[in-house]
Amino acid sequence: MAADDETLKLMEILLTAELFNTHHNLDVNDLTPECRSLFTVNGAAEIKRPLHVSEGMIRRTLGIEDACKKLTETPVVTCEEFGQRIKLTTLEPAARWFLKRGGIAFISKNPTLAFFFEHFESTDISYEKVRNDNPPVEDTRIFLQSRVVKILSEDEKLKNAMDLIILSAPEEIDQDFEDMVCTQGQLDFIRKVQVARQHRDTLRRHRIHEVGKLLFVGPPGTGKTSLALALSRKLHLPLLEVRLSMITSQYLGETSKNIDRIFDLAKRLAPCILFIDEFDFVAKSRVTDDHGAMKRAVNALLKNIDQVSLIRHGVLLIGATNHPQLLDDAAWRRFDEVVEFGLPDRLMRLAILEKVSSGMKHSCDLPGLADLTEGFSGADLRIMIKEALLSSLMDTRDTISPADIERGIAVVQNRNTIRAQNWLS
Repeated sequence: MAADDETLKLMEILLTAELFNTHHNLDVNDLTPECRSLFTVNGAAEIKRPLHVSEGMIRRTLGIEDACKKLTETPVVTCEEFGQRIKLTTLEPAARWFLKRGGIAFISKNPTLAFFFEHFESTDISYEKVRNDNPPVEDTRIFLQSRVVKILSEDEKLKNAMDLIILSAPEEIDQDFEDMVCTQGQLDFIRKVQVARQHRDTLRRHRIHEVGKLLFVGPPGTGKTSLALALSRKLHLPLLEVRLSMITSQYLGETSKNIDRIFDLAKRLAPCILFIDEFDFVAKSRVTDDHGAMKRAVNALLKNIDQVSLIRHGVLLIGATNHPQLLDDAAWRRFDEVVEFGLPDRLMRLAILEKVSSGMKHSCDLPGLADLTEGFSGADLRIMIKEALLSSLMDTRDTISPADIERGIAVVQNRNTIRAQNWLS
């Protein structure tokens, strides 16, 4: 006989607290985000045991009133001191009660419970899988913010760097790697980065440090920024996004110092990704700008790239440029891996169209559309589908028609025509 959802939720919390207190090899990433919030450990990598459960904390965090009353018919629970302490009387009978009344759905999403139930009553549960599927605390904004606060309290000068970057925790990033359509070359470099991170000690021992400085090269709209963001989620690394034009447009005399501070912040936040967009701005400055402060800033950037390492410091450096021909040898040789982002071929266009339109109602010939859109970037294809969906909604329809797709294609072509115009001539 199944128990009601609120009673099962209360039992999940009580079992989690009991098992976490008993098994000291479990850590913060064995707690679900909800349990971290309940036990107020969201921003902490270390947890003080024992964990306690009370009516007040249940009410505040879960919105469940009268927890003790709901548990009165559960023979394995005791409420002490007017609900100030709720706990299990015995573990195994409580576990059997929970399992018998529908607790398997909770166990399959809770690493602490999966750790216990993997070898209990022949449940088909994999602790490793449940833990891997559980969002790690390192992915959360609150955890990242707690680290930033600590770093800034130790060095106030780094506050200037915070004004010049966009700092994102993995959980804040919308781009999902599973939604990306990558070339084999792009997949190969991702695998290489993963292997390098797993074997940092081996590479360090053999004095191989020049790994993890990547230059993304390709025309606009081919996914350079999207892949950098998606890697943040896939690798569970916070991302520091820098636009060089933004740094150099403010307080020119402070530019080289601010570049130093950005790299210093990345090293202190490591492991992380430092993503430098508009990298061709370096080349433009070196060639066309005679200003001494700008030259010092460019030299500071190149020096810092030399001095940062995935192996030594845990910083994955990614530069992105739309204009690789502008980069001179001094900038080019700083990167150990050049990753090409070309316009998608027919198979990639079809894969992108299938992913973007997934879940949408449409009567379109996607293979035929892949043939029709040669020369479109991934961004163009996404804009086309978005405009087609809006077109159908504006006609109060929920199915995309070929006519809607034609309107989407027209929008993309018009955008590209405007972009190609020389407004200065």
